[in-house]
Parts: sequence; C-alpha cells; structure tokens
Amino acid sequence: MGTDDKINNKAEQLKGKAKEKVGHATGDEELEAEGHADQAKGNLKQAGEKIKDVFRS
Repeated sequence: MGTDDKINNKAEQLKGKAKEKVGHATGDEELEAEGHADQAKGNLKQAGEKIKDVFRS
C-alpha cells in the first residue's frame, strides 16, 4: 500500500505543477494558486510516507 500512496502523492505533485504552469501562462492566478496548493499537499503526504518508512525499518 505504501508504494501506491507514494505514486498517488507524486501524481498529485505533478498535477499541481501542471496547474501552476497553465495558470501562470494564461494569467489565471486562481489556477496557479490551486497548483501551488496541490503541490504542497502532495509534498506533505510524501513527507508522511517517508516518516512511516523510517519507523517501519
């Protein structure tokens, strides 16, 4: 299950990066901010997974 979570978190980060770039390119500040938020959420979840991995070892 951990690997699936990591893949989903990475996908969320990439989706956020894409939203950010599209928002920036089109001047849509709301979409750009949403992209930043998605990336931050993905980063936080990734950090949580890394912490879990440390305690599993």
